[in-house]
Amino acid sequence: MNSWSENIALGRPLRDVRLVGGAPPTPEEIRETELAARYQLGLADGEKALTEKLLQQRAEMHELAQGLLESLRQAVPKVVRDAENTMVSIALAVSQKLVAGLPISAGMVEASVRDALAEVEGAARFTVRLNQADLELLQKACSPLLTPVNGQDFQFIASPDVTRGGCVVETNFGTVDGQRETKLELLRRDLLA
Repeated sequence: MNSWSENIALGRPLRDVRLVGGAPPTPEEIRETELAARYQLGLADGEKALTEKLLQQRAEMHELAQGLLESLRQAVPKVVRDAENTMVSIALAVSQKLVAGLPISAGMVEASVRDALAEVEGAARFTVRLNQADLELLQKACSPLLTPVNGQDFQFIASPDVTRGGCVVETNFGTVDGQRETKLELLRRDLLA
């Protein structure tokens, strides 16, 4: 008699199999065989359902992560812009407080008037409006700005509407506002644009 040395793998458990010449299986053996087969079938179904559920959850997590990354990509530039604007606003507020705390001198008023006059260069006739205290400061300092040069026609007028340290120059062509507040506001607009 030849001996068999290879194992045989079957897709399903065998039912009602008997050894030739052996005793028939008992009802308990049949029940155990059926239970084992049902257990294997349930285990395979459970593994399949779990695998499908895990794949579904993985896809949902991937979609959620992609949405989060896209939200961050869109949020970061806005946060950077907001931070820049906040820093500019803080710097301007600090500058305004520093400038406001400086004592007004004749040199400071002269510099303000020269800056404003540089913008209306070529105008033969103009009026410079100054705060009353600043005009008195220039008169006490005998500022050369108060003396006409090369036949210019101009006048300096005290105005309660002009703040200390600044001036407003009026010509036939328009007005130049050289007040500190106006300059700071223009600077703010330029930086935050």
